[in-house]
Amino acid sequence: MFGKGTSQQFREALEAVESAPTALEALAAARQLREAAEALELAAVVEVRRQRGTWTEIGAVYRTSKQGAQQRFRAAVERARG
Repeated sequence: MFGKGTSQQFREALEAVESAPTALEALAAARQLREAAEALELAAVVEVRRQRGTWTEIGAVYRTSKQGAQQRFRAAVERARG
């Protein structure tokens, strides 16, 4: 399974949003939640590509073209491959 540590960060950030005692702390936690969600999303895209998923398939998930998916995620996939 991909993104194990990333999904844990997401759960922790969600818990922080739900338990924040002030609006400002909730805002800070919401920012962390968004960042964790983005990391989880990127990990999923990297895993789909690792499993030989196509850019067309990824684009379909986002209701965009193959080119749109490549523009959005290609750099992250290439960084993950090292």
